Amino acid sequence: MSKFLSTTAAAAVLAASAIVGSSAPATSAEFNFRMHTFIPPVANPAKTFLAPWAKKINKASGGRINVKPFWAMQLGGKPTQLLDQVRDGVVDIVWILPGFTTGRMPKIETFELPFIHKDALSTTLALQDFQDKHLGKELSEYHTLLTHAHDGELFMTKKPITKMSDLKGRKLRAANRSGVWLLQSLGVDAVASPLPRIPPMLAKGTITGVMLPYEIAPSVKMHELTTYFTELAKPDTRLGTAVFTFLMNKKSYAKLPADLKKVIDANSGRNIARSTGENWRAIEKPGLAVMKSKKKNKFSRLSVEESNKIKKATEVVFVRFNAEMKKLGINGQELIDDARSMIAKYRK
Repeated sequence: MSKFLSTTAAAAVLAASAIVGSSAPATSAEFNFRMHTFIPPVANPAKTFLAPWAKKINKASGGRINVKPFWAMQLGGKPTQLLDQVRDGVVDIVWILPGFTTGRMPKIETFELPFIHKDALSTTLALQDFQDKHLGKELSEYHTLLTHAHDGELFMTKKPITKMSDLKGRKLRAANRSGVWLLQSLGVDAVASPLPRIPPMLAKGTITGVMLPYEIAPSVKMHELTTYFTELAKPDTRLGTAVFTFLMNKKSYAKLPADLKKVIDANSGRNIARSTGENWRAIEKPGLAVMKSKKKNKFSRLSVEESNKIKKATEVVFVRFNAEMKKLGINGQELIDDARSMIAKYRK
C-alpha cells in the first residue's frame, strides 16, 4: 500500500469493500474489478463514458469480467490519492486528473497550458501521439486505458467579467497548477482544488468563481452557485483544458487471459480516443442547458481586444512551465511544440 494513502483512507477502503461484499449480489464473473473515481454518478462523464464503458466490458467479455463503478470516492480516500490506489492495487481502475496531484505527471501538463487546447476531439487524438512519444515513464506504473481531455474551461463567477481587469483580485478555483498560473497571470488570487470542494468553497466565500467546462458544471451546482458564464472571443473561446487519465492496475490487467486482455484492449487507447473526444464535445450541450435553466444566469463573450489581452498576459505561464521542466531535466519547449503540432494534425 502506498505511503501516500493514509491509514484512515485505507481503512475506509477496506470497510467499504466489506459492505459491498455483504450487500452486493453475487456475480459469476471470473474477474471482478472495482472502478473508483471522484465524480458522482449523475455527472455527465459518469453517465456517458464511465458507466457505459464498464457495461461494455462486462458484455463483451460474456460476463467473465465484472467492472463495478464506485462513485464520489465511495471506497475512501481523497481524489489526490486515486493514482496511488490504482498503482498499489487498492482498486483496479481509476479515472482521475493527474493535475490534482501537482507535478505527479509533469509532461502531461503540457496540454493544460493556456490556449494550446482547441477542442476535446483534437486534443484527445493528439494525446495518443504524445503518449507514445513522451509519456512512457510517467505512465509506467499503470496499465493505461486512455488519456483524454474535456472541451475546455470558461469563467463561471458570482460577479460579471467584461474585461481582463475585472479579474484582478478575484478568488477563483482552478483544477491544476497551470490553471493557477494562468489565473495568477491575470491578477487573480488563485486556488487549486479537486472538483468536490467547489460547492462548499463557493458557499463559504473562499472562492467567488471557477474555471470549468459546461459538462461537469451541473454536478457541482454552478447554475445555482454562480451567475455569470464568460467565454473568450472566437476562435479561442476557451482558456484551456484538463487532462484525464483512465488507468488500470498492472497486475489486474496482467492476470487476465489473452482473450480477455483483447476485450480491454479493444476498449482502450486509440480504439476509443475518437469516440471519447466526440462524447466530451457532445456533453457540453446538456451541461449548458442546465446552466440556462436558471433565469438569473447570464452568458457572454469577451471582446476580441480583451481576449487578446488575456492571451498576451498568459505568455508568462509558458516561461514558468519551461523553468519547472528544466529543473527536471526536461525540454519543455519541445513538449509545447509537439503538443501544438499534434493538435494541429487533428484539428478540423
